[in-house]
Amino acid sequence: MLETIAVEPQCAGFSPSRLSDAVAFALANEINWSRNIDDQLGKGEFEPPPWNEILGPTTPRGGPAGVIMRHGQVAATWGDVMRADMTFSVAKSYLAILTGLALADGLIVDINDRVADTSLDDHFSSAQNRDITWLHLLQQTSEWEGTLFSKSDLIDRNRQLGAEPDNSRKGQHRDLGAPGSHWEYNDVRVNRLSLSLLHLFRRPLADVLRERIMEPIGASNDWSWNAYRNATVTIDGVEMPSVPGGSHWGGGLWIGASDQAKLGQLILQRGAWDDRQLLAEGWIDAMFTPCAINPEYGYMWWLNTDRARYSSASAGAVAAVGAGGNTILVEPAHDLVLVARWLSGTALDPLIAQTIAAIGE
Repeated sequence: MLETIAVEPQCAGFSPSRLSDAVAFALANEINWSRNIDDQLGKGEFEPPPWNEILGPTTPRGGPAGVIMRHGQVAATWGDVMRADMTFSVAKSYLAILTGLALADGLIVDINDRVADTSLDDHFSSAQNRDITWLHLLQQTSEWEGTLFSKSDLIDRNRQLGAEPDNSRKGQHRDLGAPGSHWEYNDVRVNRLSLSLLHLFRRPLADVLRERIMEPIGASNDWSWNAYRNATVTIDGVEMPSVPGGSHWGGGLWIGASDQAKLGQLILQRGAWDDRQLLAEGWIDAMFTPCAINPEYGYMWWLNTDRARYSSASAGAVAAVGAGGNTILVEPAHDLVLVARWLSGTALDPLIAQTIAAIGE
């Protein structure tokens, strides 16, 4: 069994004083968000009314929390690491993991196969959508057009990310290109991937994730994956929820920092846990292959290609990232997993720098 209990920092190769400074820094740099998530979303965090209508449940957030693991051991924690908070787009990275399971099960033969060939609805029948592949959906280059659970893909067209994004054109018409021709961070299209995976597994994705990943790695039973109120579909005569890849409109993956750290450790160990290969090593490599038109993005995971995203981490670092300062950073160069919750966006790279600087003293 992998050891994930807390150890003295020096047992994981850290300077106790320097690691303590890193934790203090994280606690002092809480994101400037209301702790009432309804209020935060109601302010138009992602888009103005009426497009910001909340469709899924929400829960008040906790304070800053996080975990630092090295060599498979917990060297530091802060805040309530068991609290199951909303994690926003970190959930997208879980969809990539589930896609890997579908590939391993033969539900997807090739990642370049057309999604239309296994779809249980007609959302891929149009000329715009019929040639979309699983690869396109995973890399956010699909250019899928349509409305899903009352949200149009138009909502996230022209969406920009970054410290100071210009979203003045977000939600405005943009002529769509062929699948694979344009990269765009679009939650509606991510939710389309989730529904397509549900069509393959024919059972709730949370159940698949729990049985295949979370239970084997010793995660708690406190996490949940919550659907929108209008996102119930019928498959084989059974109603089941289609879960979102974020919390853009409520719902999404609610999980504690401790469980997130275990997931990060699984990725660091290239899909292996104890004597089991839960996720194929080849899929780990695929998830972290840079997209041709956005080298900072893989399959629903952020990459640190050329150290462009996190200058303090190695080029091989990868991250699951969600709004609100939610991050799982996996840093193979230092055998390190760093989970941060509710951290100011400008504080993440300095926190990485302080954590790495605490090694080896």
